[in-house]
Amino acid sequence: MNSIKVVERADPREIRRKLGLNQQQFWSKIGVTQSGGSRYESGRNMPRPVRELLHLVHVEQIDIQRVKREDMDVIEYLKSEEPDLFKSLKKSARTKKKAA
Repeated sequence: MNSIKVVERADPREIRRKLGLNQQQFWSKIGVTQSGGSRYESGRNMPRPVRELLHLVHVEQIDIQRVKREDMDVIEYLKSEEPDLFKSLKKSARTKKKAA
């Protein structure tokens, strides 16, 4: 699958086409039916949670099936209780990702 960088309000149809996926393949990865996805591609207003999932899954290439609740708990804890450590870890992760 290709990596795509897009702006916040990018056209979902364009993202899907660049990835070479049909509507069923593209929308099912974020829990949207093909017909619902078709409506979004036709200009219907997309709710923010759907837009965020689309960005995470198809732009950032995050496998949301692998993200666990405890992962989110750790992130929230670090952000609130250890913000310097969180920033340091985030920076290290970005540096490692760029090097790969």
